[in-house]
Amino acid sequence: MDKRKLLCLIAVILLAVGCICVVTCYTRDKEVALSPTDDSSQFVTLTDAVPDAILEIRYFGTYNFVGQRVDGYEEPTALLTRKAAEALKAVSEDVKAQGYRLKIYDAYRPQKGVDHFVRWAANVGDTLMRHYFYPDLDKSVLFDQEYIMEKSGHTRGSTVDLTLFDMASEKELDMGGTFDWFGPESHPDFCGNPETGEYTGDNHLSPAGRSITREQFEHRMILRRAMLAHGFKALPTEWWHFTLKDEPFPDTYFTFPVKQLSAK
Repeated sequence: MDKRKLLCLIAVILLAVGCICVVTCYTRDKEVALSPTDDSSQFVTLTDAVPDAILEIRYFGTYNFVGQRVDGYEEPTALLTRKAAEALKAVSEDVKAQGYRLKIYDAYRPQKGVDHFVRWAANVGDTLMRHYFYPDLDKSVLFDQEYIMEKSGHTRGSTVDLTLFDMASEKELDMGGTFDWFGPESHPDFCGNPETGEYTGDNHLSPAGRSITREQFEHRMILRRAMLAHGFKALPTEWWHFTLKDEPFPDTYFTFPVKQLSAK
């Protein structure tokens, strides 16, 4: 083999090795990013950051769509990434000036809890809480309609489910539907346009014949405006669900349990 052919062969081999290295390194990075982890060092107890928040951690109790305490919820507390908690503190200050407090139903959710939801949904005979959360649905459709999925944004630590508590009436604001209701009535755009805040529900009914009032829609918009103003984004199917836009762990699913964190 002459010298020029030998050099060409060496160049091809080096290029191939380089491509393999790039793919391998990229794959390894993605594997690390997508790996579950029990590292809670970047999380805080939500009420340490937002002392005025009211907690009603539904998955620690039995009033939820499963009907029992959910795996991974060891204490009735709420955890968030530091970054999300700081943003939620700004939301709290905003709504307090309007006469409200934040009420938290769920925040960080360990993968163990998501797995519990999946097992529950697969058991179509368990309909203990159907009357309260999904009376208009057959349980067999929960996977197909994505009410239950194998991954949740909550497990990345920067998603929160919440509502508003009216300090004047000392009651939750009436949002026209309960947290975790499975149906179109939970959509932020049900009976209105969430982008403009315009109520359009005078003649709007769900397939089950349900509707919400103008006041209930406006209550949802108070919460939505405050959350979006301080860096959160909404979910199109749940009025109570918000995720930090610039979440710090977009590809990481955490596994540590929900319990009070040690001061760091």
